[in-house]
Amino acid sequence: MNRIKALFQQKQNNILSVFCTAGYPEINSLVSILETLQESGVDMVEIGMPFSDPTADGPVIQYSNTIAIDNGMMLKVLFQQLKGIRAKIHIPLVLMGYINPAMQYGMENFFNEAHNCGIDGIIIPDLPMYEYEQIYKKQFEKYQLENIFLITPQTSPERIQKIDELSNSFIYVVSSNSITGGKSNIADAQIQYFQRIKDMQLKNPTVIGFGIKDKSTFDTACMYANGAIIGSAFVQAIDKSKDLKNDVSNFIKQIKS
Repeated sequence: MNRIKALFQQKQNNILSVFCTAGYPEINSLVSILETLQESGVDMVEIGMPFSDPTADGPVIQYSNTIAIDNGMMLKVLFQQLKGIRAKIHIPLVLMGYINPAMQYGMENFFNEAHNCGIDGIIIPDLPMYEYEQIYKKQFEKYQLENIFLITPQTSPERIQKIDELSNSFIYVVSSNSITGGKSNIADAQIQYFQRIKDMQLKNPTVIGFGIKDKSTFDTACMYANGAIIGSAFVQAIDKSKDLKNDVSNFIKQIKS
């Protein structure tokens, strides 16, 4: 069974997923970060594939992308770093990034390498649904990878139902129409949106992301979904870290306290 599905079968609430950018803060930081996140009790990790023009991302993740690319991170290097990772890491791993680098790498190669490294799912925010259905769905299935769709407050109920039909792991609920790393707390309008999604009783679990930054926002999000994703706040916490293991561990302790 896919590790993502197994996770949601074993645990229905308070699932903590963390996003980190591959190649940040240092070119070889990823494996150490994954090991420490797993040791700290994180349930799932999203590994960001750096891209020079990450349109959905706020300044923190854009900055981490720039540093990672300057460090020499690219898909070829990422897959080399992830080879053999399943000897150490047992929690679900999801690749997240834009379609351009994957297409440049060659989609078949991309899916094949992801599968060989033990990746469980892929989030490509700019992959149109019809392209997924018509072109890539068979490749996702061939390589036993879950495609994870995003929904926003503007996504129509009809499209949400369609996404639910096409999904087989979880649905990424984007908390607002803004970029990642929003500063404010969760607003009433977002709560209404979360409640609306919860009331739809979708067959797939939901995980809320964008603007989840501390214990308070994590706990609030988990009242309306199966879990939440922390990205920008984590990336910021390890910026210029002198003791990566300790900084990662302390950050997760604050969320889980």
